[in-house]
Amino acid sequence: MLERIKSTVSFIQDKTNSYPEVGIILGTGLGGLVKDIKIEHSLDYDSIPEFPVSTVDGHHGRLIFGELGGKKIVAMQGRFHFYEGYPMEMVTFPVRVMKYLGIKTLLVSNASGGVNPDYEIGDLMIINDHINLIPNPLIGKHTHEFGVRFPDMSEPYDHGLIKKAEELAKKQNIKVQVGCYVATTGPTFETPKEYQYFRIIGGDTVGMSTVPEVVVARQMGIPCFAISIITDLGVPGKIVEVTHEEVQKVASKAETKMTMIMKKLISQL
Repeated sequence: MLERIKSTVSFIQDKTNSYPEVGIILGTGLGGLVKDIKIEHSLDYDSIPEFPVSTVDGHHGRLIFGELGGKKIVAMQGRFHFYEGYPMEMVTFPVRVMKYLGIKTLLVSNASGGVNPDYEIGDLMIINDHINLIPNPLIGKHTHEFGVRFPDMSEPYDHGLIKKAEELAKKQNIKVQVGCYVATTGPTFETPKEYQYFRIIGGDTVGMSTVPEVVVARQMGIPCFAISIITDLGVPGKIVEVTHEEVQKVASKAETKMTMIMKKLISQL
């Protein structure tokens, strides 16, 4: 795995000569942040050796290098999911590549279903903790260069970054929630009883991504910040039929607020 990562990094550096300090992963329907990036290089995933390819609508499949908020960044316009059939080492492969490209901070976005009855469709939720119901990406042979065998997860999402983001949102008069994200395998949306279960065990939202990337990033010592757009509700009395197209539509409407927070947060790193 390490040699494959180094080979991919070498290819990317030869193509871009970029050494980013911030990594960004853009979730379903949230690729619009790219419009605010001063793009220097763009590589399609299928042109990068060893890289997986996005198979889901709303995930464009490009690795973008440039400047945002005065910082050199690398952004994944489209991520990979366990439900696409990729093994966990491939779902998280790009995060390890970004680490070896030089990133010092990882920012992640996603679309999720709200199970907290106080949440509304279109709300933003800063993630302060998670519950992982997807196979752990660190299962398997351990590579010492990636970090310790048993990484601490007492602070998966950086408290300092969360505080800064809350302050930025307040200054911009943007309503934000702060809560716990439950990660499931998908690709089915949840049943009413599953929504109820996720709320009982401490979740505020539920989705199919983010946690594997954060686990791998934390193993490698990268501070993480993650934000979720609530695209549907798993609350009794508010549960309706959900489609992927509707999730994308709601996410795209709310992403302007998310983009503003992310951009200003990056400028303060």
